[in-house]
Amino acid sequence: MPVLKKIVIQDFRNIELQELAFSPEINCIWGGNGEGKTNLLDAIYYLSMTKSGIQASDRFIFRHGCKSFAVSGTYDLQNESDVRFSVQASEGGEKKVRRGDKPYARVSEHIGVLPIVMVSPADTDLVSESGEERRRFANAFISQMDRQYLSDLQQYNRLLAQRNKLLKDHGPDEDLLETFDLRMAPLASGIATARRNFAATMDPIVGNYYQIISGGREKVCVGYKTDLDKGGLEEVMKEHRQRDIALGYTTAGIQRDDFAFTMEGFPIRRCGSQGQQKSFLVALKFAQYEIMKKGWGFPPMLLLDDLFDKLDMERAGNLLQMVAGNDFGQIFISDTDKTRTEALIGHITTDRAYFRATGGKFTRVDGNVQD
Repeated sequence: MPVLKKIVIQDFRNIELQELAFSPEINCIWGGNGEGKTNLLDAIYYLSMTKSGIQASDRFIFRHGCKSFAVSGTYDLQNESDVRFSVQASEGGEKKVRRGDKPYARVSEHIGVLPIVMVSPADTDLVSESGEERRRFANAFISQMDRQYLSDLQQYNRLLAQRNKLLKDHGPDEDLLETFDLRMAPLASGIATARRNFAATMDPIVGNYYQIISGGREKVCVGYKTDLDKGGLEEVMKEHRQRDIALGYTTAGIQRDDFAFTMEGFPIRRCGSQGQQKSFLVALKFAQYEIMKKGWGFPPMLLLDDLFDKLDMERAGNLLQMVAGNDFGQIFISDTDKTRTEALIGHITTDRAYFRATGGKFTRVDGNVQD
């Protein structure tokens, strides 16, 4: 089970330079809005996934006026102690990811080494935005547990980019398009199967967590929609080929997949209240946590950013108690209300650390400290 012992952050969002040592169990970060709580949690997520958990692009991560950033962490793993991982990125430059002093041959080799789940206010995009956000969530989840899926997805996306480039040319060679389709078909089939299994596995677990969190009687579901429901990729591509040529890009395929989040059969974004949507999103991420815990045989790190917003104390306490059982892993919690955090955390474990966030700087303090 990975445990983050120490982190060093430089020029990451509003964090200029910070070194922090953590509890192996629960770490609580409090402070006002905009002080850097989310940025600290996102830096931890970045060390695991080599990308932000709340932004699609690295260009928003550089501290204002800076052209590079770096994050490094020292971990205890199942069979190793004090293992150092680091990520460095610069504007227009190659991202460098290292284990100790040795760089990975490919960044993708690091994915899944430090399993992690993040619950964030940015999760609302999973309900309100396009299918791209939901695919991004599913890809990050499945890739941590299935290296073949990540490899297939990367190969498919490379071939898709080449196919789209060909389509932009005047009068593309249809035989060459067919060759691309033949190469992409087995990749698409594997990806669709993994996504279909992901939705089927998530559906009952999300429903169970939703009932616990919300106390509601409404039924929520997780479904999966893909063009491959109509047939294999070769068949689907052939059907859309003339349209692709006319428009100059690929109009069908697993890059158009979506996941349906519904309540009583209707999209949650349309019929769910703000509280219902919040409860669903937390249930979705806790289902991810449970599945990863079972798949890996140990719990992943859990980042809870403003988890208690819009949840009453009883529901928040029940939710946290479920996660913080006898075999919970390392947990990071951010909140604007330190009194609330202390009340919820105090009876779970004595091994906990508290940090106050102020303007991108973090100070470790004892619990029950008055501002």
